[in-house]
Amino acid sequence: MKDGVLIGIDAGTSVIKSIAFTTKGEQIASAAIPNRYQTLPDGGAEQDMARTWADTAATLKQLSEKVPNLKDRLIAISVTGQGDGMWLIDKAGEPVAPAWLWLDARAAAITEAFVASADYPAHYKRTGTGVNACQMSMQLAWMTRNRPDILARATTGFHCKDWLYFNLTGDRRTDPSEANFTFGQYATRTYAPDVLDVLGASDAKSLLPEIVEGTQAAGRLTPEAASLTGLKPGTPITLGYVDVLCTGLGGGLYDPKGETGCTIVGSTGMHMKIAPSAAHVKLNAELSGYTMCFPVPGMYAQIQSNMASTLNIDWLLDLGLDVLASQGVERTRADLLKGLDERIMKAEPARALFHPYISQAGERGPMMEPSARAMFTGLELGMGFADMMRAVFEGLCFASRDCYSAMGEIPREVRVTGGAARSHALRVILASVLKAPVRAVQREEAGAAGAAMMAAVQQKLYPDMDACVAEWVTPLLGASTEPDPSLARRYDGAFGIYKETREKMRPLWREMVANRAS
Repeated sequence: MKDGVLIGIDAGTSVIKSIAFTTKGEQIASAAIPNRYQTLPDGGAEQDMARTWADTAATLKQLSEKVPNLKDRLIAISVTGQGDGMWLIDKAGEPVAPAWLWLDARAAAITEAFVASADYPAHYKRTGTGVNACQMSMQLAWMTRNRPDILARATTGFHCKDWLYFNLTGDRRTDPSEANFTFGQYATRTYAPDVLDVLGASDAKSLLPEIVEGTQAAGRLTPEAASLTGLKPGTPITLGYVDVLCTGLGGGLYDPKGETGCTIVGSTGMHMKIAPSAAHVKLNAELSGYTMCFPVPGMYAQIQSNMASTLNIDWLLDLGLDVLASQGVERTRADLLKGLDERIMKAEPARALFHPYISQAGERGPMMEPSARAMFTGLELGMGFADMMRAVFEGLCFASRDCYSAMGEIPREVRVTGGAARSHALRVILASVLKAPVRAVQREEAGAAGAAMMAAVQQKLYPDMDACVAEWVTPLLGASTEPDPSLARRYDGAFGIYKETREKMRPLWREMVANRAS
């Protein structure tokens, strides 16, 4: 179809988006609705499942009104979304409880005990992935021990994108990426949910849905979903991989030789490299990180992630907004960001260190430490807001180097995407910390694009992902930001202090968390 359209849905933590693309990867139109979730005093982070679907359907409806004759031009829809968490439904397809998000920390104690147990190394070897309190396995264990009444009503355990795919198609499915890094065996791309036996949650195995490969199979839009969205019943629907992989795919991660890295500077910081085969996967002594099936036959993405990335920037911005509001001055984050890049670059580098562990769930990459907390080290009189924000930016870049180092050598080039990738200051600091060129991808909606690329391959618009990447991604790679030699030398010394500080703080973080709990 000459004027055919592909839609990528990206249901993130902050925003739910539906983006329309041409078959050549050009963005036509977008629709977005802010996402909403609730944090609880006990460390919970929950989201209304019915509202999430309603908001997603509304974005598709908006697209159908923006793009002329969309329902007849539409070739396929693909859906991705925020990873980890637990979205439980009953036999009738109704939610049995609010969704638990990746921000949920209620299973932290169970996670810490499992990581310290004799069973953990075998689990890590199977999955190639370190466990965290936000993973469904740990959350199911918590639910088994604390809310068995909810589990008794559940028949299927989804992740966010799986729940949306179910509402679009009526099919209970999951994708190879989330199925394997949580419950599987990465080398064979099959389930091996032994972790649930070890955690005393064996009955929860029945909740795991069938695994489907989105580049090969598609469901069909149901009449009910078509009525809500203004689209045609029977439209092909593909199930994308988890949002981090779709964002990596749309953001330039794919490299058959595995020499290119991709960093996503979003709510979470994700740092990725391709392993061309299972034999190329390199596990680490910390037993941390992720090994995820990649939507190319035989390939994997190795990932280390720091739990909170731009959440640290938002936190510091919000401190400023709170002070202004207390004096009757109303401003927005965008107001405070104006001119901040220039002020950051004028501040002295590495004057103070910041460890960006602002999430209550602690840290998962490259160290597994649920008790980790954010901190400034080296603050002095005379330091101002820009100095502190520079330390935050540098902390995020040190976290990136920390993560890449756990996966072997730093990539020869790193593609960077996510909202903060637009910052020139961040790109310069990141390149200098990594001592590697950094290139931003000139595509704002990399996650939705990656999902749509999977649909393009599934629909045979391209013979393989190589051909799709050549048209959808390569032309959009931005200019290279080179390392600053003087900054690189300064950051080399500071990085050693950064690592030593976090190691020495681990027992103190644990004492702080225990003291607060008591």
